[in-house]
Amino acid sequence: MKTRQFFILLLTFLLSVSWISAQKADERGYIVKTGDMAPDFTIREAGGRTYKLSDLRGKIVMLQFTASWCGVCRKEMPFIEKEIWLPKKNSGLVVIGIDRDEPEETVLRFKKDMGISYPLALDPGADIFALYALKEAGVTRNVIIDRQGKIIFLTRLFDREEFDMMKIRIFSALEGK
Repeated sequence: MKTRQFFILLLTFLLSVSWISAQKADERGYIVKTGDMAPDFTIREAGGRTYKLSDLRGKIVMLQFTASWCGVCRKEMPFIEKEIWLPKKNSGLVVIGIDRDEPEETVLRFKKDMGISYPLALDPGADIFALYALKEAGVTRNVIIDRQGKIIFLTRLFDREEFDMMKIRIFSALEGK
């Protein structure tokens, strides 16, 4: 009987935590907000190295949540490459595309097809994504993280005005403003 009570209590707790998390999401599906410390995770680049997000402290980090099947992602990526990554990659900026739940060979093909030079990392099961947004929320979203590990800007979808505001925020952070 005690085992059954324990499992009922555990299930109730887990459902409560799930409900509370859903309630804390903003209208765009984010469960983090600007000013929060960025949740840490291990990054495994497709075809590359493994490291933790916290290893990048001291740099400005742009996480671009993406997937090969996402048309809006494909639209945004050339702008990230041309307007953010290439001009600022030697200025203390790290851009990492976090590919949602696709096998490594798909991610490597996606990177090649898109002609981008910033790394794409693997996110099996969308577990990294779930640290930042509701798991059922969509991709094409960017999280900008300052040198201390705090979130300073969040985007959703590709809106040119919001993208330009994000660029200003990134470039200002790189200049220490």
